[in-house]
Amino acid sequence: MQAYVYKSQRKQDSFVYLAVRDDFSVIPDAVKASLAPFQFVLEVALTPDRRLAQADAAQVRQNLIERGFHLQLPPPPLAPVRFARRND
Repeated sequence: MQAYVYKSQRKQDSFVYLAVRDDFSVIPDAVKASLAPFQFVLEVALTPDRRLAQADAAQVRQNLIERGFHLQLPPPPLAPVRFARRND
């Protein structure tokens, strides 16, 4: 299965995988409104043994089959670490 990867020009580290090149009609309007415009970055063959850096290839394939797209967003920021203060 071929996938076409586009990065959001509005939100850093956000990517959209499409089953059909340049077919943005499958993306919900709310998602397009927050992430568009998109820039093409990669065409990739999603085989069962393919590994992706930031996404589960099997989940990407499943979303492409069911929805025609897969959305990859950056992980949420970690909560700040708080240390107990000692009273000296």
